[in-house]
Amino acid sequence: MLLEVRRFADARGVFAETYSHRDFAALGIGDVFVQDNWSRSNAVGTVRGLHFQRPPHAQAKLVRVVRGRILDVAVDLRRSSPGFGRHVTVELAEDDGRMLYVPVAFAHGFCTLEPNSEVAYKVTDVYAPECDAGVAWDDPDLAIAWPVARDAAVLSEKDARLPRLAALEAPFA
Repeated sequence: MLLEVRRFADARGVFAETYSHRDFAALGIGDVFVQDNWSRSNAVGTVRGLHFQRPPHAQAKLVRVVRGRILDVAVDLRRSSPGFGRHVTVELAEDDGRMLYVPVAFAHGFCTLEPNSEVAYKVTDVYAPECDAGVAWDDPDLAIAWPVARDAAVLSEKDARLPRLAALEAPFA
């Protein structure tokens, strides 16, 4: 779900309420967020993901860009869903006031489009290393149109070793 935050600008700058449990619940998002995460990626073409956590620590995420610009991606991992393996992409930038809500059972990742991009996101469960998992960002079966070539992407060693979707034992029904 793509959400747009109302922003109030004046001579001092800009103010925005980025999260209100009451307002999100009115939109059908009743999740309770328990942890905030932040990352800065120095280089354009940095790819983080595609990540998710298995139950019992599966996470929904609320993602926004604090600085810079990214291509944000969510992939449906629900085996019984007609959308299994399909993805959505959206560009998020510091000045657009948009956030992406990524439900439980979706892998999430992004690619930086500007240097020193900073991403902040809320999650509905704490990080649990034993539940940490992911899908290869460049899996040809996903057919994601990333804005960076495979050999030019800046990746962590962990992300470079993630399995393709076909080899993943997806834990979501």
